[in-house]
This record gives sequence, structure tokens and C-alpha cells, in this order.
Amino acid sequence: MIKTVFIGIGSNLGERMDNLDLAVSRIGGTTGIIEAKSSVYETEPWGFETENKFLNMVVKVNTNLETGQLLETLLGIEERMGRIRENKDYSSRIIDLDILFYGDLIIEESGLRIPHPHIHNRRFVLVPLAEIAPEYIHPVLNKSIIDILSQCSDKGHVILYKP
Repeated sequence: MIKTVFIGIGSNLGERMDNLDLAVSRIGGTTGIIEAKSSVYETEPWGFETENKFLNMVVKVNTNLETGQLLETLLGIEERMGRIRENKDYSSRIIDLDILFYGDLIIEESGLRIPHPHIHNRRFVLVPLAEIAPEYIHPVLNKSIIDILSQCSDKGHVILYKP
């Protein structure tokens, strides 16, 4: 059964734009059909300090992968691209792929929480998500993405990226 998923993509190490392009290509080649891509935004780090700004975007994908298969596929893409997972919560990374939504499923398991638990607190996710799915209803908060964005307390800069 085909499900619509939204995947957040971010990079702040190396050739950031090339990293996003490669990730989008690999997502399209392994998970399903990319139905929409947001613009790319340059953003401040969230949850830690670094000089390296992030590039962030969101893709909408139609997939027939189950949640565990999707997570495993995305982690594999990160690993093949050189992502090194450290023990700390937040750090600089060559690529970061997050399942934001998987249809209207709500999952709370060890290692997998859908919807992503911090969407409503992160402008760097909400701005690109609102660009491609402003009326999408968050299945836990029961609010549209555009409404969540308008109420977001995060004041981090999210600026359209123009290389």
C-alpha cells in the first residue's frame, strides 16, 4: 500500500548543496517516487553551537516501504554518504535524514517516533514543509503545518538559499 511520507534533509559539513542533491537522488532511487521538493534554506544550527550553517529542505515521497524499512533505508543512505553518528544528541553532520510524517501514523517506539517529535519547535523544518504542504494536518496536534509555523516559538533564521 502506497503511503505519503515527508522527509527532512539537512547538511552542514562538506559541499552542503551536493550532499542534499545526492540524498534526494538516493531517496528517489530507493524509497519511492518523489512527488514534491521544497526549496533549500540556509539555517542556523539547532540545539548546539557551530560556525557551520545548515542547508535544509523537505521532500514528499510516495512509498510502499513500511516504517521500519524506510528508516533502515534512510540510515543506510546516511551511512553510505559518510554520516558518523556520535553519542551526543546534536552535532554537525554531512547528511541528516528524518522521517517527519508517514501518512497519518503515530508511532512511539525505541528508535522511531512518527511524527517527528520536534517538528512544531523547528522553523528549519516547518518553513520548507509549509512550502510544499501548508494544509497538511499534523496527526497529533490536529493543526495544519501553516498554523503550526505561525505559532512556532523558534526564532532561528531560515533564509532561502541562493548559491
